[in-house]
Parts: sequence; structure tokens; C-alpha cells
Amino acid sequence: MSSPVAAQTHRFQEKREALLSAAARLFNEHGVKGATLADIAASVGLVTNSVTYYYRKKEDLATACYERSIAALDALAVRAAEPRSVPARLQAFLTLYAQLLADIAAGRHVTIVTFNDIRALPSPQVDEVYTAYTDMFRRVRQLLSGPETTHLTRDDLNARGHILLSTVHWMRAWIGRYEVDEYPRVAARVADFLVHGMRTGKSRWRADGPAAEAERGWRLANAAEGSMEAFLRAATVLVNEQGYRGASVEKISARLNVTKGSFYHHNDHKHDLISECFERTFAVVREALALAEASPGSGWSRACAAARALVRYQLADDGPLLRTSAMSALPDEQHRAQVKRTMSQLTERLGGIVVDGMMDGSIRPLDPAIAAQCALAAINAAAELHRWLPRVREVDSAEVYVRPLFEGMLCLGSKRVTAGME
Repeated sequence: MSSPVAAQTHRFQEKREALLSAAARLFNEHGVKGATLADIAASVGLVTNSVTYYYRKKEDLATACYERSIAALDALAVRAAEPRSVPARLQAFLTLYAQLLADIAAGRHVTIVTFNDIRALPSPQVDEVYTAYTDMFRRVRQLLSGPETTHLTRDDLNARGHILLSTVHWMRAWIGRYEVDEYPRVAARVADFLVHGMRTGKSRWRADGPAAEAERGWRLANAAEGSMEAFLRAATVLVNEQGYRGASVEKISARLNVTKGSFYHHNDHKHDLISECFERTFAVVREALALAEASPGSGWSRACAAARALVRYQLADDGPLLRTSAMSALPDEQHRAQVKRTMSQLTERLGGIVVDGMMDGSIRPLDPAIAAQCALAAINAAAELHRWLPRVREVDSAEVYVRPLFEGMLCLGSKRVTAGME
């Protein structure tokens, strides 16, 4: 028979787990700053003040949610490290993750928070979460270390680890289009793309040809010019760094060294500006894909050209693109739906270029929808490439980042481009 203390401890743990699950659901739906303690408390039958018995502030609750998600991925990486070969480890990691998503969808596993809104946390909580995330990143990166990858530098492994984790994070956003019992098959196809890339034996990386020549002349247009473009770029950088709600009017104005009055002279309110940031990002991606479609050369060379151009843009003065993770914190459900719809359409458009390559024989038979999802996930995540390669340059990005995305994780490495994280 359990003691009263043990029973009390069990009830405490049980209620805390219910609180974390409820918070994760609401943070996923509304963002960290959009979800309220009152709503979280009500969803588990508590009053708001009772939540502070478990977590003193909402930010502490959010930190616990993120640490639980990080621990879940870390545990998968530990299990996936058992096979000896790198391809087998990648397959194991993605299969285990797909099974986790299937269990969450079927109600067999508690909900875990996505990583979309980490930037909304204040210090010191954000520092604590990023420390835990970095430790988890190192464990995931270790899955790529083996006899097949002794030729790779630390920079190469950092870049490929970022591709892998970005693919995993984005999988959660699109895997719901498949039935739950298909998730293992989806994971196998994602692993196949990451390990083997897309090319056939007849395709060469960055071959000197018409598509490569055309790419060098591309100029990806911005959605606005002059002062409005400056506002859009500043807002995009801040949203990427601090989340939708962290990018306040005051911070955007300060970034440009202008007054709030100047902000409101150009913008009715922040919501409209962030909407324009999404449109700016979509315009740039659309332009790159349209230029690729109109370029000469194979489907393989045109897909590579589009990806190289977009990743370079992320690292250039004109960049970055707005992270798609920002859409989870948009306050308007209709706007979120529109952003998702446009992103889906652009993904289909890239998939069409992949199909062109399959038809002309430059891209091997694979699932074009999944290839496009993986490619766009990595392109979008290039906005944070500096976190793992602090001094990477535009000119380096094609070799260190885009090449393994298209040729596979085991392909040739780049020359050392920076002192990456240890």
C-alpha cells in the first residue's frame, strides 16, 4: 500500500504532465505569447493561480515544454545510434521520429511542443533552452559520424546536422497529409532522399552548362523598394530572431533607427507589416522557381540552381527569407491558412521541377513531393545557418550546404569555410 507522501507525489507528477501536455497543445496553436495561463489552466481543470504551484511563470512552463521536446528527440538519437552505418542510423532516427508522430496523432503519446516559437522566450529561459537544444544537436550530428564520412570536416557535419534536424522539424508540419499507418513509409522515403540525394549517374554537381550560366545572372526581386523594403527586411530579421510577438514596433523602429511615428507613417500596424514580410518571402521563392523553370538545362540542374540562389539570398544583404515557423504565432487563423496554402503551392511548384528531372533522366526515381518538402525545409532553415557555421559566406553555401542536400549526406565535403561549433 502506497504512503500518503507517495500518493501525493504521484498526483503531483500526473497533474504536472497533464499541464505540460495542455500547454504544448496551446503553444503549438497560438505561440508562447499568444497562449494564456488562464486557458492552459482551464484545459486541465485548474484555476490560473494553481498553475504557479507547478510553474511560477508562463515562461517557465514554456521552458519545461521545450525541454521535454528536446529530451524526446535526444532519446531518439540515442536509440538511433545503435546501428554501425550512417545510412542505417539516419533511417532509424527518421523511423523512430515518424513513429513518435504517429503515436501523438493516435493519442498514444503526449503532445510535445514544436520549436517554432523558442525565440519568444525571454532571457534567461531562452538561453537555458538553447543550451539544451545545442546538446541535442550534437547528439544528432553524431549520427552522421562513421566510416562513410571520415572525409567530412566539422563544418560539413554541422551543415548536414542542421539539414537533418530542419527536415525533422518540418516533417511535423506536412506529414499529416498522409494516413498515420503510412508514416513509416514516409520516413523511409525521407531517409532515402537524405542519404542518396536526387541525381543519377549522368548528372554532375554544378556542371558548366546553360542552367549554371543562367543562374549567375539571376537577380531575385524584392517585394518592395526603398524605405518600405528596409522595414520589411528589419521585421523579417527580428521575427526570425525573436518570433512574431517578440518583434515589436519599438524593436523594428530601433533596428532602423527611426521613430515609432515613422513606422506608422509607412505601416498601418505590425500585423500588416508581417503579412507583407510573408509576401516578400513568397515573392522571392516564386521568382527563383520561375527563373529555374524558364532556364535551359535538365531538371536536376534547374532544381540545384533554384536552391543555390535561395540559400545565397538567405546569407546576402538582401536576405533573409522569413522563417515559416513564424506562421504558427500569427494571431489570425485565416491568415495562417493562407500562408500554409501559399507554402504548399510553392512546394508543389518545386516538385514539378523534380518531375521534369525524372522525365529527362537527370533525377532518379523518387517521391517528388517528399523531395520538394525536404529541399524547401533546408532552404528555409538556411536563415539560421550562421548558428552552426558562424562565418559561413554566400560563396561557401553551395558546397557546404546545398550540395549534400541534393547529392546526399555522404557526398564529397567542402573545404573548411569557418570555425564551426564544437
